Amino acid sequence: MQERRVQTDAEINSDLLNNVLKARRWYWPAVGISATVMFAAIVAWACVIVMGLGLTGLNRPIMWGFFVTNFVFWIGISHAGVMLSAILRLSKAEWRRPATRAAEVLTVFSLMVAATNIFMHVGRVWRLLTWPLPYDFARGIFPNVRSALIWDPSAITTYLTGSILFVVVALIPDLAVIRDRTTGVRHQIYSLLSLGWRGTPRQWKLQIVAGFLLSALLLPVFVSVHSIVSWDFAAAIAVESWHSTIFAPYFVIGAVHSGVSGVVTVMIILRYAYNWEAYIRKEHLDALGKLLIAIATAWFYFFIMEILASLYNLEGQEIALRELQVLTWPFAPMFIVFIVTGYFLPVPLWLFKSVRRSPMWMLVTTISVNIGMWIERFLIVVPGLARKQPLTFDWSSYSPSIFEIIMVTGTFAFVTLMMLLFSKVFPLIPIFDIKEGQILSDEIQIGRRKVPALKVEE
Repeated sequence: MQERRVQTDAEINSDLLNNVLKARRWYWPAVGISATVMFAAIVAWACVIVMGLGLTGLNRPIMWGFFVTNFVFWIGISHAGVMLSAILRLSKAEWRRPATRAAEVLTVFSLMVAATNIFMHVGRVWRLLTWPLPYDFARGIFPNVRSALIWDPSAITTYLTGSILFVVVALIPDLAVIRDRTTGVRHQIYSLLSLGWRGTPRQWKLQIVAGFLLSALLLPVFVSVHSIVSWDFAAAIAVESWHSTIFAPYFVIGAVHSGVSGVVTVMIILRYAYNWEAYIRKEHLDALGKLLIAIATAWFYFFIMEILASLYNLEGQEIALRELQVLTWPFAPMFIVFIVTGYFLPVPLWLFKSVRRSPMWMLVTTISVNIGMWIERFLIVVPGLARKQPLTFDWSSYSPSIFEIIMVTGTFAFVTLMMLLFSKVFPLIPIFDIKEGQILSDEIQIGRRKVPALKVEE
């Protein structure tokens, strides 16, 4: 049986705060590249605002394109935080500990960037502010509660607020550790942020209770957010294949599939970047791989059911749309890439223990999943709109412009930049979660596997 060395508290503090107290050689070049790409996206967005959406590839009847596809994708990535932090915290899964902070932070930044895609999509961003909120009380004008412009901001704002609280509550003990290891202005800032934390039994009790309450409260929000996103499509009953009652669970499980895969990708990058092999271990990747098999299989079931449900009545329009998605250029090659990268490549590989315990293979397969899931969202949006109009001369295709490509690439740069900046100010692995996992018992349980811990004298 494999033996594992347990780090002392001093070693944990030194290892997990090394990125906060001292920047690595690659850190600032990575920040510079991400900031440059994001600046290019801001310039492209400014051009679209000034010149109009005519600079994009959007046109009648395809009024939704890369921006809405990217919006749905990032909302999906955001579901990782609740899945890995809330659900696994409530179920007391021991192997969740190294992944929770990265999942929670990825949730917050994914929600932020998802909201910016809506602003990109509407073109005239200032008008978006007048639709979700009541205005001009003298005339009694109020927003239309049946509009997706009401549903999405309400759901995203609620989810983002809860996720930020989740991150802040879990960060307080770690901020106190940084406070005690810094001096000068940084010490004063971390003293303010740690809210007077001294680690008393009463403070620990309140922190644990707050964590569990937020976990439970976020669960219904977790389900409702992507359900509401799916209703953005289902409410458009004039579009073939969108008015499906299975869209809500299909979107939710797809979001978890892409979100958990995204967190595994981030964890492996952190493992290599900060030399955290002692904290993000192969046992954790093994457990996450098993979880991904279950999630991916559930998603694939709903994917098949969504297709069968749309074809059950043998409606000519539905059959024609599926032929467009599966048999017609350019959607047919995209469909093949989507189904292979989203399911048939990663899941059979995850069945092998050697793959699940290999950081490189897990990195490749989880990136593959999110490539496939992005394409899946594109295949939901564009082919349906291409056949939206009943008049044949209104059928059209869609080609994204360079402005759309730059802006979508900028969303990935934004999340990367925010993760890098966060890691320079706060620890990306929860310090006290790791310490708690080591002192709860002499045996550290990772899934069903028990690894005996060797105590180290301080």
